[in-house]
Amino acid sequence: MTDVADGFAWIPAQTAVLGSDAHYPEEQPAREVSVDGFWMQTHQVTNANFAEFVSATGYVTVAERPLDPADYPGAPPQNLQPGSMVFHRTAGPVDLRHLSQWWTWTPGASWNHPRGPRSTNRGREQHPVVHIAFEDAAAYAQWAGCELPTESEWEVAARGGLPHTVYTWGDEPERPGERLANYWHGEFPHLPDTGYGQATPVGSFPANAYGLYDMAGNVWEWTTDWYGDRRDDQPCCAADSYDPGQPQFAVPRRVIKGGSFLCADSYCMRYRPSARRPQQVDTGMSHLGFRCATR
Repeated sequence: MTDVADGFAWIPAQTAVLGSDAHYPEEQPAREVSVDGFWMQTHQVTNANFAEFVSATGYVTVAERPLDPADYPGAPPQNLQPGSMVFHRTAGPVDLRHLSQWWTWTPGASWNHPRGPRSTNRGREQHPVVHIAFEDAAAYAQWAGCELPTESEWEVAARGGLPHTVYTWGDEPERPGERLANYWHGEFPHLPDTGYGQATPVGSFPANAYGLYDMAGNVWEWTTDWYGDRRDDQPCCAADSYDPGQPQFAVPRRVIKGGSFLCADSYCMRYRPSARRPQQVDTGMSHLGFRCATR
């Protein structure tokens, strides 16, 4: 087990094989990457942690700020209100090609109103904070005297010193009855098994060999890397990370890692260390949080 102090675990310098040639195209190519040693936060930042930051600084998250219609050409007026994207279970099976069936833009949703303006974090103090845009995560990290991890640092930490394994715990998937990570168990997106289908308090599942919790599932986590479609095609600047499929939105994208409680093997098997997704930096969601690192 690696040294742990003040909620951070030491990740030793190493060269590891990162990425994957056996799963989603954006994970390619698998290749050796070297990282220096660093400290990684053992838990995802919680609602209680973030509330302390807001109380100390008066910080207002991106989801709570008014929107400029000029930044969102063609957006319906009802969407041009402060808010965020909230997951809702469907009533039954749906076409998994259409995310809009379970994601809803929700005015008033934010870190302290996670399901909309009438919801609160009461009883969820130790859940990971969500609806966090990249700017929000970076502001918290600076206040805490930390930084956000790079994609390579995050993936090395998630592997816990194991070789190039499929999961944070090894090459074999969970066996029936095991509880190794908070990802979607059951029929997505309408019928999760009991105890799944939502975020859980940090540390509810076993830590990896470095003493890090929830490096698989629970909520996605921000990294500092600009998103490119391949692991060996690292964009040099924000503009190179724009989504070519949405040219009307000149919004940079960064890499998020770790998957979430919404990752289902039948739909989005991205709770693996090599998995990655792009996320527009101005957009928080109800399954997106972060953790900090120090170097």
